[in-house]
Amino acid sequence: MPNLRMLGLKKILDAGLGFWSSKTLLTAVELGVFTELAKGPLKYEVLRERLGLHPRSARDFFDALVSMGFLRRRRTTYKNTDATDFYLDRAKPSYAGGMLEMCNARLYPFWGRLTEALRTGQPQNEVRDGMAPLFETLYADPARLEQFLSAMTGLSRTANEAIAQKFPWTQYQTFADVGTAQGDLAVQVAAANEHLTGIGFDLPVVQPIFDAHVAANNLSGRLRFEAGSFFEAPLPKADVITMGHILHDWGLDTKKMLLQKAYEALPEGGAVIIYEAIIDDERKRNTTGLLMSLNMLIETPDGFDYTGADCSAWMKEAGFRETRVEHLAGPDSMVVGIK
Repeated sequence: MPNLRMLGLKKILDAGLGFWSSKTLLTAVELGVFTELAKGPLKYEVLRERLGLHPRSARDFFDALVSMGFLRRRRTTYKNTDATDFYLDRAKPSYAGGMLEMCNARLYPFWGRLTEALRTGQPQNEVRDGMAPLFETLYADPARLEQFLSAMTGLSRTANEAIAQKFPWTQYQTFADVGTAQGDLAVQVAAANEHLTGIGFDLPVVQPIFDAHVAANNLSGRLRFEAGSFFEAPLPKADVITMGHILHDWGLDTKKMLLQKAYEALPEGGAVIIYEAIIDDERKRNTTGLLMSLNMLIETPDGFDYTGADCSAWMKEAGFRETRVEHLAGPDSMVVGIK
């Protein structure tokens, strides 16, 4: 019993002090530690000087990253792990640190107000201080928007690749990615399925970012952008409609409205794919999905994450005759509805 209690205490303390390790990693990304080491291993003093760090705690900082499994050290020389070299080097197309940069700059302080959010049900981001809502602010600043959309690509890449491989695309000819952002889901699907043509649907300001990403992947001949707001316009007609990390931003009425619009845009036998960190039906295992829902509390007026059973029920209410839930990668799953 004492050993079990000690393990329980360790779990409590690990979670309670988790912000220590979180902020250490976020600061390392902010400082460019992994980007610097991607150029080659460096001795302690050289790395410290290049990053402009004070000698008092720089060694502790680097060795904490070693202990956490994000760096390797041999004597006094540091280098990246395979994962940090691949995902956290800003110079690589596989860079996934954009989301961490946004977490460090925005979400970290906002989550300090979680207690207030839970008591009031109100967002705790810029809106709390009388500023414009998140999406309105982002879409008004092209540079900041590009950073955000790149961050979303980093967050979604593995799920995008899984959708491109797991869904039976051979049964379809066209698709439309709604709320396409940088267009990475469209890119991954088209790259893996040469017979498909697709549309990226989003607000007009997104088009240059989408076009650049598509062109960089040599898919401009099969992917095109269509400008519009999914609040105001019908969704593009296609055999398959996809929405990634979209529904959880909105309240129940908007979720149902978007699924109804997807149903109306599809032909008989067409499919809708909804994916994000879908919460498991028992609401016990997908911690990321549950915490993401708390993040929607922090960030949005009425957004929330949901279970696969929830989404299936909304799809059937919209008219879809068949639904299924399929795991993709990490915390992400897709809910598929067939018209």
